[in-house]
Amino acid sequence: MERIKEAIARAKEKQSGASVSRLRDPEMPAGVDEIDIVESPIVYNETRVVDLDPAHLEKNRIITLDNEDPNSISFDILRTQVLAKMEANNWRTLAITSPTPECGKTVVAINLAVSIAKQTDYTALLVDFDLRRPRVAHYLGLPDENTFADYLDDKIEFADALVNPSVPRFVVLPNHRPIKKSTEILTSRKIKKLVSDLRDRYEKRICIFDLPPLKATDDAIAFIPQVDCVLMIVSSGETKPADVKECRRQLQSANLLGVVLNKSEEVSKAYYY
Repeated sequence: MERIKEAIARAKEKQSGASVSRLRDPEMPAGVDEIDIVESPIVYNETRVVDLDPAHLEKNRIITLDNEDPNSISFDILRTQVLAKMEANNWRTLAITSPTPECGKTVVAINLAVSIAKQTDYTALLVDFDLRRPRVAHYLGLPDENTFADYLDDKIEFADALVNPSVPRFVVLPNHRPIKKSTEILTSRKIKKLVSDLRDRYEKRICIFDLPPLKATDDAIAFIPQVDCVLMIVSSGETKPADVKECRRQLQSANLLGVVLNKSEEVSKAYYY
């Protein structure tokens, strides 16, 4: 936990002395930070900045903030593989799903997004589109006010729902409460326009959408045509091969980057050069 505290402190130091050039885009939702130079450190003047609790992150297995954690290497390797395929195809939007609940897809999505944000060439936007069972905010320990559900209810502007969790180049669109008619919302014109804006605003932004399990609801399969590619998370010793086969059949028209085996009991040995 001490290493996570130190990592968060270093991240805050990077943001505190940063400067950035800005460019206005009339097509972007009002108030969204419009950052033109990704290579420069970023100051979030319009997006809320929330400090994270290291103990809460450790409890929920959010480990990629800690570069010295040997388990974080797995996510860095995954990041490199994912970015290589996305760069080769000029893809910028990635959906993460699983066959069934409890495969750990949200934990993988958060750790992958943080790992991508640590690459200075990219910013990462993590969107919680598991509207029936949102968990991103819970795992990160974000406050429960001003979330995506409030934006849908027209209580706040879109920019007010975005959060920077004190990690440079990382922004989250969180949600705290289940949303009714989730399939209809995810396929609505409003969401399609939003996804397009999020994808096209910055050339070096990777948008990650945490979606519901494929076999739990039709939300994921209905939304996936809006994204460039998909990553499927399965649970070692829990996910049935028949479920994986069925979900791969459902995704045959999508760009499936691969399948991630999560919750493996094998322990990686630390590697030092």
